[in-house]
Amino acid sequence: MNDLKSDTQDKLYLQIRSLVKKFGTFTALKNISLDVFDGEFVCFLGPSGCGKTTLLRAIAGLDIQTSGHISQAGKDISALPASERDFGIVFQSYALFPNLTVNDNVGYGLVNLRSNKSAVKERVEELLSLVGLLDQGEKYPAQLSGGQQQRVALARALAMSPGLLLLDEPLSALDAKVRVHLRHEMKDLQRRLGVTTIMVTHDQEEALTMADRIVVMNDGVIEQVGTPEEIYRQPASAFVADFVGTMNFLKAEKGENGQVLLGHHALNVNKAEQQKMNGRDILACVRPEDIAVRNVDETTPNSFIAKVTELEFLGSFCRASLTYGDGDSELSADFSINLVRDKNVQVGSDIRVALPENSIHIFPKG
Repeated sequence: MNDLKSDTQDKLYLQIRSLVKKFGTFTALKNISLDVFDGEFVCFLGPSGCGKTTLLRAIAGLDIQTSGHISQAGKDISALPASERDFGIVFQSYALFPNLTVNDNVGYGLVNLRSNKSAVKERVEELLSLVGLLDQGEKYPAQLSGGQQQRVALARALAMSPGLLLLDEPLSALDAKVRVHLRHEMKDLQRRLGVTTIMVTHDQEEALTMADRIVVMNDGVIEQVGTPEEIYRQPASAFVADFVGTMNFLKAEKGENGQVLLGHHALNVNKAEQQKMNGRDILACVRPEDIAVRNVDETTPNSFIAKVTELEFLGSFCRASLTYGDGDSELSADFSINLVRDKNVQVGSDIRVALPENSIHIFPKG
């Protein structure tokens, strides 16, 4: 299976097999199978309505699957109610009790278990120290910032020392700067605790920076499972290539000797991509940052002349809009500020661009 780690020594923690979830006549999850390993941070990534939250809720027992099986730490939990499953959960809305202090919110589950008061106090202080809020224990949620409330929700989810931590769009309600800061804190905390974690997000940057592995979902199925680098550099489908990062989709044709034709330009591609050229009409895909600039008079492989039609300044780099061929084919390229200056790239100029063969991905024309 493509969702298994190659290192067979990793301990399997969560096993999902042939999971189907229907809501009336609508099938939200279509035969999902997935393995999650002990201590992993896994992100379910995909657009709204793709099934990622439904899958998370099925794991939690909040929405029992229509068919299929889930086992956790070797125990079949497929039919168990949420109250009998071993997990902590953080929701997008935080779901803190507004009438309870931070201390009481974090210790709520422990108090319900009738734990010793001094043990509860010690555990609450330990967790608040862990999330950097030890001095906020007597405050109420309304007195905290959004980022602080999210930390309290995280501490509460960890209070019972769960074997599995579930995060449902935990950062989406925060502003961009707080979100970037908190995602690093959350990932660092997860590493220190070693708790197996599954996070649902539609934010590709969150998934790429936080996950050990990403599960890309679309229309109730898993499109691809892999490390962030695998997902970005070796997309398994046109959907993944388009959803994660920015990608040029170029109409192309199958040429001779394993080459692809972009108009009159014949380009080499690696052998793995050659094997994906089944039909005559195909899509050749390349990331904007993989496009290089050569001297105009060079005749290097996989290079051709293109005209700069627009140059957008984006701080550390410029995004160039290019046309090639008869002028009706478009291409986006990301160039560093230094390259733009050194190569004198400007609107209206002709430049020679090169598409490295190992950076070209081939997909069927949809």
